[in-house]
Amino acid sequence: MPYSEDDDRSIEQLRAEQEALIALGTRAPAESALRLISEETAAGGLWPESPKGTPIILDTDIGGDPDDAIAVAAAGRTVPELALVLTNDETGNGLPHGERARLARYLLDLLDRGDVGTVAGHSAGRTRYFCAQGLVPEEIPAQPCDVTGAVRDLLERTDGPIRWVGMGALSNLARVLTEVPEAAERLIVTQMGGALEYRDPSRAEHNIRMDVLSAHRVFDAIESGRLEDVQLVTSEITFRPEIEIVPGDAFHRRFSEAPAGGWQELLHRHIEAWFAAFHPGSMQHDALALSAALGKPFVNLGLRKVSLDRIGRMSRDDRGAEVWLSVAAKYDPFNIWLKQTLFD
Repeated sequence: MPYSEDDDRSIEQLRAEQEALIALGTRAPAESALRLISEETAAGGLWPESPKGTPIILDTDIGGDPDDAIAVAAAGRTVPELALVLTNDETGNGLPHGERARLARYLLDLLDRGDVGTVAGHSAGRTRYFCAQGLVPEEIPAQPCDVTGAVRDLLERTDGPIRWVGMGALSNLARVLTEVPEAAERLIVTQMGGALEYRDPSRAEHNIRMDVLSAHRVFDAIESGRLEDVQLVTSEITFRPEIEIVPGDAFHRRFSEAPAGGWQELLHRHIEAWFAAFHPGSMQHDALALSAALGKPFVNLGLRKVSLDRIGRMSRDDRGAEVWLSVAAKYDPFNIWLKQTLFD
């Protein structure tokens, strides 16, 4: 259920208030207003339970738009539960397979997160958006390629839910749901992607468009009830100038002042490469999605039913997959959080 942009309560607080209202209503007389409100609240669906303390998998196309690397750095610095980084849209098209995973490994090593595994995942073979050539030392080896094996190992080593934060194509997630079907009931998925009103109505949002078949497989799993806890942080919410890093702004200056040899300098070089090769700006799509997965109160979510058409365009559909869909965001508090995460 949506809540207003001025509401600063966390999802944990909202769920606790719902549960308290439902419990109070069960003690109220039948047909009373309180009982009816309580029953309506229960029927409308509760906010998700807090996933704090559960392992996190990041699924990223790091190495293109630097918002991925920034999100990985934010998680690496502040999320001890970060367990695994998978890569999607892996390199090809003249580049060796696995260059994105090598970049992720190097960044995590600079962050002293040798405890976090990295796996080179799905490749579509095109690799249009990659600008990290020359950023990773040659001594960083190629990373393992067994996505399902890494996920299965994490499932066996841990109990309870696992948070999956998708920051690219849905290829790896679709493969895991097919090859490790027992993972579905344990995954809490937050995916950056999809759009009800994409800026180009003739095509699907970028992350969906990268692998439409896999996106349909994931949505089929949601519709069938196999995958129950899914949040979509959509392009309408993330494609915003309020969260864009541009040349000369506060974020860019802080990165440019970083000491040589550290993770901040690596991100600065990556940002500069993106500006030179593609676009003089980087909107923080993936860090905003990460904040939602962490339960931060920046993205407002509401239960919605949606479906994908043949080419992956999303629309409201009462017969579609029920997901927690982003409806608004609070950008100023998010920017403060991201700056503290990266620089304090």
